[in-house]
Amino acid sequence: MEAKIKLKDFPQTFWVANTMEIFERMAWYGFFAVSSLYITGAISEGGLGFSDEDRGVLQGVVTFFLYLFPVVSGALADRYGFKKMLFAAFVILVPAYYFLGVFKTFPTFFLAFMMVAIGAAMFKPVIIGTITKVTNERSSSMGFGIFYMMVNIGGFLGPIVAGIVRAISWDYVFIASAGWIAVNFIFVTLFYKEPTSEAKSANPRSLKKVMTDMVEVLGNGRFFLFVFGLLVILVMGSKFTSDNTITWAQIIYISIGWIVVNVIYDMVLNKMNNANGASWFTSKMKLGDWKFGLFLLLMSGFWTSFNQIFYTLPLYIRDFVDTSDLMMAVKSIFNFFGLSNELFASFSNSMATPGQVNPEYIINLNAGAIILFQVMISYFVTRLKPFTTIFWGTIITVVSLSILVFGTVGWITVAGIVVFSFGEMMASPKSKEYTGKIAPPEKVALYMGYFYWCVALGNLFGGILSGQLYAAFARDMQRPDLMWLIFAIIALASAMLILLYDRLIIKKVK
Repeated sequence: MEAKIKLKDFPQTFWVANTMEIFERMAWYGFFAVSSLYITGAISEGGLGFSDEDRGVLQGVVTFFLYLFPVVSGALADRYGFKKMLFAAFVILVPAYYFLGVFKTFPTFFLAFMMVAIGAAMFKPVIIGTITKVTNERSSSMGFGIFYMMVNIGGFLGPIVAGIVRAISWDYVFIASAGWIAVNFIFVTLFYKEPTSEAKSANPRSLKKVMTDMVEVLGNGRFFLFVFGLLVILVMGSKFTSDNTITWAQIIYISIGWIVVNVIYDMVLNKMNNANGASWFTSKMKLGDWKFGLFLLLMSGFWTSFNQIFYTLPLYIRDFVDTSDLMMAVKSIFNFFGLSNELFASFSNSMATPGQVNPEYIINLNAGAIILFQVMISYFVTRLKPFTTIFWGTIITVVSLSILVFGTVGWITVAGIVVFSFGEMMASPKSKEYTGKIAPPEKVALYMGYFYWCVALGNLFGGILSGQLYAAFARDMQRPDLMWLIFAIIALASAMLILLYDRLIIKKVK
């Protein structure tokens, strides 16, 4: 009988990596949980005063690149060493978080935000790689379970601190985030030991190898140029629709024009018998594993809806939800423990709006629910197939978004968040497992490396849709219920399309 895994069986580097993860997540979620409130907040109250459309572009584009970069930064870490990459990430992140509170124009704030994304993208693959290298087949399951718990502990604590300090000044939110990252210099310098890495081997993974793998899995350079062009049109169009510089009809025409240009260029290359030119630019577009690419696109629909808990919900709570019922519940708790009315009054007045609960505290119930229930949910879905769990997890997300349609008071909004959390606990972990199931058996690790690209697309689409729909339905029409209904429909459509994908493509191929 195999001995049980004990906490003391994990080496020091495992615990150091998890500790750094807590502080990094405190920094990220301490900012990101209140980012929508800060970006669109009134200048007179310390906010940036940007439009909802600009806010959507900022959040969507930056997080899109955050989830793309690890493919490259992971290769750099393999080549030059994990410890050096962590140190470089912290050197970037500390000033980047600080400058988020200093820069007040769209271009400068975008620059600081992008630097945060670069630093976080350098940090993410190194920590995951460290956990992988210091655990074995016997301990990896428990090791990653502990890691996921640490992620959510950091995600839970960060917004609480941010909510407290923003009552003093928004500046302290960014100083706190920079401070959490600065603490990690102590751990990486004094306690982190380099795990076994390719940096010490004869054949470290090169960037050229990364690009070759990318072509095999997703497509060649021409295909990426085509897709990137469409995304640029989408992003720039979204940015300039707020001041009517461009309309969505014009964006569609430009997109069609870009598609036609690429098709004609491929036809010309074909006639010239130059389908595989000397350079990537003179080669025809080539799609890699179209089945996997389609899966990433369909899963991006789930992440588009999922991300609204951070993009849209804080604004919705601020602008449309009466949370005084939650504050009265807090008062009852104070009375139960015999705490004075003066202490409760002090707590109530510490909120951004006295008598109302801060939005970041309410959405923080998501991280709290995951900390409390993830192990239990994982146990119950162990015997279910990955696809079944993803499908029903997404359906539960649809239910949660439908609850928010009626969420004009605190308790209904809380119900929507809690239900949403259970959907996330089912769908998110199992989507990675499903990726391993649909990948070619000999290339599972390679395909898993690109799983987060569906998260990247979900962040991009989610950010842009959040900005556009909140502006159109919540701000201009005062009908946020229609906005939540649209997000629920997107989640439902994603679930149905993933069902068809599993039935008609994956099972048919197998």
